[in-house]
Amino acid sequence: MKAVQQAVMVSLMPAGGLLRLVWQGRPYPIRGVLDQWRYGGRWWLGEAPRDCYLVQADELVAELHYEAAPNRWWLARIQD
Repeated sequence: MKAVQQAVMVSLMPAGGLLRLVWQGRPYPIRGVLDQWRYGGRWWLGEAPRDCYLVQADELVAELHYEAAPNRWWLARIQD
């Protein structure tokens, strides 16, 4: 996996599932969630917990992170 660490826009379905990822101006429909976990964060550095998803988004296999407090998504890594 290649580290990316860029903010992205993620659209959700009405029921809350992941629908689409927009990265570098291009939409990638999310075909499925391959794995999901909760990362507790390095509390001693002030990191907040976040939800992590490994998704198949069109031809991308991407690791997405969501932090609820600032309501932000970012693309952590992609399969290279």
